[in-house]
Amino acid sequence: MLIGDRTQLRRLEKLGFRPEEFDEIFARSGGPGGQNVNKVSTAVTLRHRGSGLAVTAQDSRSQYRNRQLALERLISLLERRREDERNAIRAARERARRQHSPRPAALKREIREAKQRRAAVKRTRQRVASPD
Repeated sequence: MLIGDRTQLRRLEKLGFRPEEFDEIFARSGGPGGQNVNKVSTAVTLRHRGSGLAVTAQDSRSQYRNRQLALERLISLLERRREDERNAIRAARERARRQHSPRPAALKREIREAKQRRAAVKRTRQRVASPD
């Protein structure tokens, strides 16, 4: 069972995830903490079964606090991923709109004038006909 406050669980529900979709794996932490980290499994790895995303928290000497931290990090990761997907869809839609929109008249005129200038430069390079 996931340990999180109400706001975290609401954020999960808003994203369309249920607490049953997550696995918590406990292991011994490394780093400072002395005898406590050597004998107690305080590190928490939280994994979402559907996407395979996983985060590990071993910041605290408390397993409870690490569970909260891992849940917060995973929710943030899922929210960021969802926002990136939305932005990609929005960008693709905007790109398609720009590609299929007609060129403005001023741009057409500018392109035509540039081509005419280039043609005039090339005409000056032609061989001069002899007056025979």
